[in-house]
Amino acid sequence: MARSHLTLAALATSALPGLDVAQARAHSQRAHGLFDSALIIDRDGRELIIRVPRSQAAETEQSADLVALRALTVGNRSRLPFDVPEFVGQAPAGPTRAVLYELLPGDSFETDALTGHVGVSGSIGRSIAAIHGLPTAFITDAGLPQQTALDCRTSTIALIDRAAETGYLPAALLRRWEQATDDDSLWQFAPTVVHGSLSDESFLIVDDAVSGILGWSALSVGDPARDLNWLLAARGEAAETAVASYLAARQGGDPRLTQRALLYAELELARWLLHGSDTRNQEIVDDAVVMLDGLVETVHSNTMESLSTDTGPVLDVADVETLLDATPHGSLGRDAGASPHGSAMLTDSFDRSEFASLRDPFEESADADSAEAREGADSTHSSGSESASGTADDESGERDRSDPFAELDGEGDPNATVAYSFEDIEELTARSTDAQASTRSSSE
Repeated sequence: MARSHLTLAALATSALPGLDVAQARAHSQRAHGLFDSALIIDRDGRELIIRVPRSQAAETEQSADLVALRALTVGNRSRLPFDVPEFVGQAPAGPTRAVLYELLPGDSFETDALTGHVGVSGSIGRSIAAIHGLPTAFITDAGLPQQTALDCRTSTIALIDRAAETGYLPAALLRRWEQATDDDSLWQFAPTVVHGSLSDESFLIVDDAVSGILGWSALSVGDPARDLNWLLAARGEAAETAVASYLAARQGGDPRLTQRALLYAELELARWLLHGSDTRNQEIVDDAVVMLDGLVETVHSNTMESLSTDTGPVLDVADVETLLDATPHGSLGRDAGASPHGSAMLTDSFDRSEFASLRDPFEESADADSAEAREGADSTHSSGSESASGTADDESGERDRSDPFAELDGEGDPNATVAYSFEDIEELTARSTDAQASTRSSSE
């Protein structure tokens, strides 16, 4: 049975001796019934919140929240552009305990409302960036969890495997997520301090800016993308502003951040499925299945961003030259028999044979870039032929355009190490062949 606000007011006086309660009323911060809570106002107008957990899970969350709040010292809080809840006192409440906090000013809003305003969205992005900019040492000192990039990858793989074992996970999503976890470049990032459980319920807003952030029970060192995944599911027109403001405040350094955030956002459906499976609640399982099927349709309609951009092996100059010497030039033609998708190892989350009529927007962009590269190569061939027939470079030091590697080697050093994808190799081969033909023609 839920505790009344009068009962909670009595507990507040036990948690804070000398508290003179003037008013008390029920309070809810969209906590989904996990806590009994009340707003307490004393004779001096001071506003407090008292919360009593209603389940073991809620009590565990509250305990973790208290540890995190103690770790957020005055020095750490001073680095944040918003307020953090402050612990005031606690008192026994049957088998659990009541915890008293200072009330933070501000209003809470649904996700789409938060991301529907440019000013609010920008403030959210900067606030998340401030959390990620905190020094990690205090997390260690407080004994809070710490994950490396490898730990984050491993736990993600374990989650996907568990979801697959239920038998309800669509094969297309399993392939999409496995490709993401197989992409090494996706998991090359520096862990930061993370809030760990951000959602629309975490933010309090005053005057179109974040005034406070709640719910610090998952404070840890981990993948910063976890604090952004909820934004990628928002439908507010200014949702992208929050991400852009975050990236500007953090000044880049993690080019695959938003792709991991998208992966985590999708995996929330897997978590919901596992929750239903673990609690044997078929209604939740059915709900998760419907949402997973909807995600499949979104992915297949090419409206969802790719999670992986693996382009295959990377070769240095020596590898490229060896490959060119050993490969018949005629076999690399772009005409008959050429793959419509090029030589790069393009990733996809679904079976192309089943969805042949669909085109990945990333592939279309790659095709356009390839066409531009070929046009640029044609003009380069022309200047290369002139150089091969005896036209010398001018005194400004312009490099020899007949050398197919000169344009890509930044310093013109034949021993320098340069990385090439298979598309680079194919392009260089075509240019080399054309340059040789032009040279023979000029000689004749």
